[in-house]
Amino acid sequence: MELHQRIVSAPVDFGAVRTEFGLASDYPSEAVSEARDAVDAFAGARADRRDIPLVTIDPPGAMDLDQALCLERTDSGFLLYYAIADVAAVVRPDGPLAATSMARGQTFYLPDGTVPLHPPVLSEGTASLLPDQDRPAALWTIELDENAEPQRCSVTRALVRSRARLDYTGVQADADAGRLHPSVAALPEFGRLRIEAGLERGAITLRLPAQNVVPDGREQTDVDHWQLVVEPRTAADDWNEQVSLLTGMCAARIMLNGYDSGGRAGDVAAVAANAAPQPDGSPAVAADPHLGLLRTMPPPPPAAIESMRRTAAAVGVEWPATESVGRMLARLDPNTPAALVLMSEATGLLRGASYTLLNGQAPDTVQHSAIGAPYAHVTAPLRRLSDRFSTEICLAYCAGTEVPQWVRAGLAAAADAMRRSDAIAGKLERACIDLTESTVLAQRVGADFDAVVLREANGTRPAEIFVAAPPVLAKCSGSPPEGKRVRVRLVTADPATRTVTFDFTPPENGSHGKASDGNAPASPPA
Repeated sequence: MELHQRIVSAPVDFGAVRTEFGLASDYPSEAVSEARDAVDAFAGARADRRDIPLVTIDPPGAMDLDQALCLERTDSGFLLYYAIADVAAVVRPDGPLAATSMARGQTFYLPDGTVPLHPPVLSEGTASLLPDQDRPAALWTIELDENAEPQRCSVTRALVRSRARLDYTGVQADADAGRLHPSVAALPEFGRLRIEAGLERGAITLRLPAQNVVPDGREQTDVDHWQLVVEPRTAADDWNEQVSLLTGMCAARIMLNGYDSGGRAGDVAAVAANAAPQPDGSPAVAADPHLGLLRTMPPPPPAAIESMRRTAAAVGVEWPATESVGRMLARLDPNTPAALVLMSEATGLLRGASYTLLNGQAPDTVQHSAIGAPYAHVTAPLRRLSDRFSTEICLAYCAGTEVPQWVRAGLAAAADAMRRSDAIAGKLERACIDLTESTVLAQRVGADFDAVVLREANGTRPAEIFVAAPPVLAKCSGSPPEGKRVRVRLVTADPATRTVTFDFTPPENGSHGKASDGNAPASPPA
């Protein structure tokens, strides 16, 4: 089934969704004034690292550039410089900008624009790591061995200057042509090694079709037209993701280690030892009380993995008992029905992601099960509140200085703000997609579509299907067989309720509903 499909667009107004979720339309004027007048509070104490040829990799047109990297191949492995926008340096802890960002938690993304964590004059201007501009940054330095395993890491305040703004498609094209920018020439090798290291740790990566709502490009005078797409993910996306994951893992290790009584916050081996569970299975924390904010996820229950093994057998995927979930999923062709079924079921293994405080007490878990290691958010402070706090903690531990009082006083509130805003962000994304799906399909009720059955019906829960053209995830009545390609009929597409439903009728009972084993080529788009 071809996943990268587009169909005719439809006019969609997302204003009602903004109202439903109570999203602010404007930033408070006093906070905008503070952002406009912001200056670097640490200007006189920064290391000048404008010599590092940093580059950014972001989607085309992005202006809120949090991260810039330079990756070098060395005789002993790799050397990574990763500059992160130093938001704490330009946001007063007691000012209106800090208060408003605490209330928002994170940037909310809608198809027709964003509700930003910070005013654009800051997040897309003076704090953004735009090319050819001197910028304050928290500069991570991570030394890695030949297997791309971190040996030493540290973070310090620095003045940096990005050399170029790259995008994922361009990086992939340059990699394919053998002409990568020198600052990321080692990225493919690094990325492949880090992905393999993740599989060794038990990491789980899902490659499900990611729906997106994009404008159709035509000029409108009233309501814009939008279409559903599934954007192809490049290997460059995966390689670049490993840079942020590695940095987040190093940050978590630093926070778990604290000052380590000897200032060895950047000694990865020492930190890993401190983060190891105690003999009784309880999680370890550093000997001295310290602060931290981890992104955690509990391990999946054994029953869920057993259920997934039964599903694998049912759809004809061999899964040796010694093979991890992550390795099994990684070897599947994501375009096949069996892979779609198993990755869809695997979403049930990755539940319970949250923010966990470190405050001298042993938390229930310090691990992020999808990553297979302790992890923290530190790489997107322009878009995520937690990163400003976590970065400040890491800066203090690496420098051997006190964690600022504003961090100590506000860390619990920041964690609460992230949990609250995370819940809103997930529902908001789904609402925008549901509204677009139902609007685009509203004139096609009664039409037949090709689909893959992701989950069979179970009791009162209807089956779940994926339709490729347009890319839609929806409920389906009629008990279609799991893991099969089927023909389904659209029975509901209601923009008022944002609902889309299909029906499957077995071939012997109707003219639609023929199932195949998934080996035949997909039928033409409906």
